[in-house]
Amino acid sequence: MVSVMSLWLPILVAAVLVFLASAVWHMLLPYHNSDFRSVPSEDDVMGALRRFNIPPGDYVMPRPATPGQMRDPEFLARRDRGPVALLTVLPPGPPTMGKQLAMWFVYCVVVSVFAGYVAGIGHGPGTAPTTIFRIAGTVAFATYTLGLWQDSIWYGKAWRTTFTSTFDGVSYALLTGGAFAWLWPR
Repeated sequence: MVSVMSLWLPILVAAVLVFLASAVWHMLLPYHNSDFRSVPSEDDVMGALRRFNIPPGDYVMPRPATPGQMRDPEFLARRDRGPVALLTVLPPGPPTMGKQLAMWFVYCVVVSVFAGYVAGIGHGPGTAPTTIFRIAGTVAFATYTLGLWQDSIWYGKAWRTTFTSTFDGVSYALLTGGAFAWLWPR
């Protein structure tokens, strides 16, 4: 068994590699450019919503007040008339990239901690690098990708976006597994 504390170097190296790879994937490669589409008549839609001063948060419309209301003819008519939407409202103004990047890095560290923890449960120093690569990479893959699939299944997120993010997760898993295999205690 290898303690998580003794894996601080592969944890940080994996987190840094994933952080840098994600920056390259999102800034230089074009395949994420179509993750979100524009709303028709965007200025009109934004103007219509702006007057309600909707606080940041997640919304669904139409939304029944109670489970029983989902069978109410008036609710059913509103739903059938549409639009039916899931809406995430962010604060106005530029995004707070510094905060988001810091949270992303912390998340990368947390994923690496779990990858190291699982790899270290039954494997000691000197374990074959291929074994460590397989375990740490599998944990990283599951963590970076599998939760994304729920958004396509339940919330209508475009499958193309889920698949491209899964591709990112595969590359992050390979980097994480590689860092642990390379820096595993001998």
